[in-house]
Parts: sequence; C-alpha cells; structure tokens
Amino acid sequence: MQHSDFLTRGVEEVIIKKDLEKKLRSGKKLRIKFGIDPTGSLLHLGHAVVLMKLKEFQDKGHTIIFLIGDFTARIGDPSGRNKLRSPLSEEEIKENMKSYLTQASTIIDTKKVELRYNSEWYEKMDIRELIKISSLTSVTQILHRAEFKERVKKGGEISMPEILYPLLQGYDSVVLKSDVEVGGTDQRFNLFMGRQLQERYNQPPQDVLMVPILEGLDGKEKMSKTYDNYIGLTEAPTEMYGKVMSVPDTLMWKYFTYLTRIPLKRIETLSRQIKAGTAHPRDVKMALAREIVSFFYNTKDAQEAELAFIQVFQEKKAPDEMPVIFVEKKNLSLLDLLMVAKLVASKSEARRIISQGGISIDGVVYRDSAQILPLSHQGIIIKRGKRHFVKIMAQ
Repeated sequence: MQHSDFLTRGVEEVIIKKDLEKKLRSGKKLRIKFGIDPTGSLLHLGHAVVLMKLKEFQDKGHTIIFLIGDFTARIGDPSGRNKLRSPLSEEEIKENMKSYLTQASTIIDTKKVELRYNSEWYEKMDIRELIKISSLTSVTQILHRAEFKERVKKGGEISMPEILYPLLQGYDSVVLKSDVEVGGTDQRFNLFMGRQLQERYNQPPQDVLMVPILEGLDGKEKMSKTYDNYIGLTEAPTEMYGKVMSVPDTLMWKYFTYLTRIPLKRIETLSRQIKAGTAHPRDVKMALAREIVSFFYNTKDAQEAELAFIQVFQEKKAPDEMPVIFVEKKNLSLLDLLMVAKLVASKSEARRIISQGGISIDGVVYRDSAQILPLSHQGIIIKRGKRHFVKIMAQ
C-alpha cells in the first residue's frame, strides 16, 4: 500500500489525523492498541478490515497490542445494542479465547504481538481505584451514547456494569499507555473514552483510527454470525470463494478496497469498464474472489477454488469431492435424508427449506418433505442452496 493511502484506504476517520501523521513522520515506534472481547468464537472478513490495518502498522515496525477483554467480556459491550446483553460465563470466555489468536494469525504475525488480558489489572483492582476512575466522567455523558438513548426511549433498562464498560475499556488505554487505538466506527464512544481517561491520568491522549463497518453477503446488515451473512477467516478455499461470488455487485467495490491490496487506480478502472460494458461483473468478482482466497491461503488454492466454482455454477456439475454418507435403509423420506446428510439443524428447518425449493436431488428440485426416495449402491446427490452437496449411498 502506498504511504498516501495508509490513513485513508480502509479508514473511516482519524482523530486527530495531523497528530498521528506527525507521530508517523517522527520515526517513533508507536504502541497500537486493538481490543476484542471474546464474545464469540468466529472471526470473519468484517474483522479482517481492522486486522489488515493493524498488519500495515505492524509492517511499519510499530507494536501491536492485542488486548483480550476477558474481564470486560463478563459485562458485554453495549455498542450497537439497544437491549441488555447477557453476560458470558468464564467457561464460555475461555472457550472463545482459544481460537481467536489462531484466526487472527491468518492476517497479522501474532508471534510479534504484545498479548495482554485486561483481567491482569481488573482482578487486582480495589474499590478505591474503581471509584477514582468513575469520578473522571459523568453518568450524563455515558447515557448520551446512542445505544442507551434508544433503549431508554423504548423503556428498556441500562445496567450499572454497562455504564462502567466504556470506563473500563478507556482505562485499558491508560494501563497500556497506547499511542493509537484502532477499532470500528461502532466503537467511537469507547475509543474516545480512552483519550479522555489518558488525559485525566496525565498521559498524552491516544489517537483514534476508526475503520468502516463491512456489510455482509446480504448487502444490508453488517457482517455478523448473528445474521448468517459472514465469510469466516478460516473457511475452506472453495467455500470462501463461493461466498465472495455471492456478494452483491454494488458491494464488491468495498471488498476490493478494504480487503485487497489491488491499487485504487486499478479498482477505479475495473469499475469504469463495467459501467462501459467492456467488462462483465462476474469476471471482475471472480478476480476479487481469487485475490481474497489467495491472501488467506495461496494462489494454487485460489485457482482450484475457482475451477470448482466454474464446475458447479457455470457448467452445472456436482463437485468432484463431497461428503459421502452410507445408510442401511433402502428408502428414506426427503425429510429424513436431509437430517441424515446433516444439511439442516432441525426438521422444522428442513421443511422450510424444502417448501422454498432449496433442495434438489440429482438435479431435480423436490418440494414434498414426505416423499420417499429409493437409495442404491450408486447413491444420490443432495444439493442444498448453491454450494452444499452430500452424497447418500445404500450400504
């Protein structure tokens, strides 16, 4: 990435930009804080936007502080939520923490990261220090955050731990003496709290770099496991490639800009070519899918994923490799077949998908969940949606 793009590409806002530019020009090695609460076990391309910005800082020789909010996860970040979040148990937090570094290592060099857990200081903090921190801001200020105003408007409750959450996240910056904190735009309130508390503790306030929120495969909601519109960082190459190909055409320019290092001028040229009709959106999106899969895997895996995609979607053939399940019965209902194939989580989900025409067997769409289908030693191929294939064979 060109130096001129560093604070603009994949960046929504920098506070204070001229100060950060001065720090970067000084040659000083900065402490870059990135905090994440282990409230889930999966990282996706939405997380990749911020992780790729961290990689750029790391490549320039700055220290990345990967802060695991194992203590604050017991409260739950209220950002973007207009209802109370259920706190996680210690067991859930530990389980989620296990896979975070492995997934993040697909982008940043985790061996060079300063790994910290905020339980280091919060489990030792006494009530006097907590009261001191609490005295450095006001309830009025915290209640003015958008999520709380919306919740109060709807008659919802705000817990005391939620009020403390931004204070604790801000105090993390004091302990870590961070020069810069990186986060999504939905973290604005918490990021600014770090600046405020550092000043109150007579530290230089951290600069704040906010990255945009990436929409998911539906093109509407932010990428999230909750909305089932995500592309996981460790998904198989063929799955990752296929999901990128399902991104709406209008959204692929964001994916090009935020998730690849293709020069911006080249991206602008591709956009003009599509508008002029000299390039097909499908071909351009295939280039995007190749680039993303190559980044997380390698060129060979990307090429093989593309060939599999062409075989399944353009030539309308089943993939060469798919799960194979053997059953003893010679006849099963379509409903039972889906359950055996583990293509659905429940029979109610199976009935819904069947009724919507989302299931085909050997290329034929079936809409009757009770229909009995004969099985042979040659087997049948069940297809759910566009990408999921399972072969069922009689023993």
